[in-house]
Amino acid sequence: MRLAVDIMGGDNAPQSAVEGCQIALDTYPDIELIMIGNQDNIPETMQKSPRVTVVHTTTAIESEDSPVKAVRRKKDASMVLSVQYVKDGKADAAVSAGNTGALMTAGLLIVGRTKGIERPALSPMLPTLNGDGFLLLDVGANMEAKPSHLVQYAVMGDVYMKKVRGVESPRIGLLNVGSEEGKGSELVKAAYEELNQMPLNFIGNVEARDLLEGAADVVVCDGFSGNLVLKSIEGTAMSLFSLLKEELTSSLKNKLAAGVLKPAFKTVKNKMDYSEYGGAGLFGLNAPIIKAHGSSDAKAFASAVKQAKVMHDESVIETIRQSVESIKETGDQ
Repeated sequence: MRLAVDIMGGDNAPQSAVEGCQIALDTYPDIELIMIGNQDNIPETMQKSPRVTVVHTTTAIESEDSPVKAVRRKKDASMVLSVQYVKDGKADAAVSAGNTGALMTAGLLIVGRTKGIERPALSPMLPTLNGDGFLLLDVGANMEAKPSHLVQYAVMGDVYMKKVRGVESPRIGLLNVGSEEGKGSELVKAAYEELNQMPLNFIGNVEARDLLEGAADVVVCDGFSGNLVLKSIEGTAMSLFSLLKEELTSSLKNKLAAGVLKPAFKTVKNKMDYSEYGGAGLFGLNAPIIKAHGSSDAKAFASAVKQAKVMHDESVIETIRQSVESIKETGDQ
């Protein structure tokens, strides 16, 4: 597999991307990397590897850049070139930790949508208390959605969980303000009716408070609601760990107790660690494009590379295409 990697995107670039790529090279002997960015930031030992191709550029898309303008004007930016290499058939997938909006724009304008998909979705795996995690679609690609979009999110999520996460019959949940049928906005009510007719393991409405308990394997919602859920979970986790650290180091007695409980705290942290799950897939595009977390360290970036590899190896994009076409044919009959 050939993977195009933007090494200049993200808060910790280029170090996290370069180190993550080295982890991937050491872990997956069948992967070839096209590392795109300033070659001065790539160790000579990596550049000499027969499994590494370096494409030099010093242009990057910044976090404050306007996505559409940046993609159209910065043709030689590391992110744009990464996606272009996929479009040109020089790479099978791409990974970037850079500007989310720009990566989605580049994916749409350059790679294009999967046939039959009306709107792509930005879809991260989020942690659950049992360690299995759940897939949330959408978290910001589309702030407004139609019922048909949520149905397509469910189909794409179902394929991903089966192919990548190995879940035999993923439980599909619809994010709502209550679990009872008939609750929510007109969008959610209409989506509920359509999902109920689908050949999926649809379990009905799920509330945000139950997500970390593992209420569903796939949760679908509009991008506005999904982004609020994502930021709330991330913010709560960071605040909780910050509060615990402050309290456990506030006195000698607490420090001694923290020393005894350190293994337990580490277990909790690992369960809630986003880096284990990779990045957010841009589902609904014609090739695997993975948005690694902007704050990714080497481990998290390597997980995003793994996610792209598995999506390619398991033909997730083609399976999504076939699933959508099958549903459309069924509906036309």
